[in-house]
Amino acid sequence: MNSVPNNPSVGVMDRRLFIKAALASLAPGATAGAAYGLFESGWLQITRHTVPLRNLPKEFEGTTVAFLTDIHHGPFTSLEYVHTIVRTALSLEPDLILLGGDYSLKDGKYIGPCFEALAALKAPLGVYGVLGNHDYWHGLAETRDGFAAADVHELTNRHVWLERRGARLCLAGVDDKWMGQVDVRAALGDVRETDAVLLLSHNPDVAEKMKDTRVGLMLSGHTHGGQVVFPTGEAPFVPSHYGQKYLKGFVQAPTTQVYVSRGLGTTSAPFRVGSRPELTLITLAAEVRRDRA
Repeated sequence: MNSVPNNPSVGVMDRRLFIKAALASLAPGATAGAAYGLFESGWLQITRHTVPLRNLPKEFEGTTVAFLTDIHHGPFTSLEYVHTIVRTALSLEPDLILLGGDYSLKDGKYIGPCFEALAALKAPLGVYGVLGNHDYWHGLAETRDGFAAADVHELTNRHVWLERRGARLCLAGVDDKWMGQVDVRAALGDVRETDAVLLLSHNPDVAEKMKDTRVGLMLSGHTHGGQVVFPTGEAPFVPSHYGQKYLKGFVQAPTTQVYVSRGLGTTSAPFRVGSRPELTLITLAAEVRRDRA
């Protein structure tokens, strides 16, 4: 069974250690640095990438996917900011909207208002999402109620087929690695090696142990791009078993390519340094086929 066991131990790191490291990075000008960190936490960046997807039907070439993850509505991420995220996503007019988990922070009271805002998200191919570790911590039932109320289709160890002019694209999702039970085989079911497959997983660590070769691209969040990053490009805290590998951006895992978004909200501290919040817009392209000489 191609499943990945949950292991929250790496996530239960001493948050004080993270905050101390973050403050140390601001030490040369603590007050100004903290003020900048607060500013950067709301300095939303749209990143655009054209990504070749193996076996992509020509009918899906040019399909745009907006990826929103780690909103963390709560004490550090205002509802006004969530509405800004939604308006920004809609302004891009994506064909498909994907949500990568961790919708609230610290208290379940933030879940309902967050999904009331997310209910405005609409796209021709639909809106789909997965769960993150914070969704288990702060109210799993409430989060699932939010999915239903906002017409967000949950992809926990399951897949759906997106159709366009008779062609199909497989969109799959898996459970959270720390708090749930990841089951890639169940998520993909009878999907064939010749199908185009896009997988949604909150935690990018899933890709490191995934033996299944059917996934063409995996989208993840969870790391916040480090949230606070040193000038060297390294982050003092990355909630991953694999150090800096899955910090952000494109990563080649053993069996698939992964894109790790820096996410939209914050945890542990209300600021970002060197890791602006990110709303990702991906344009799917056909994989270039190279003939052997």
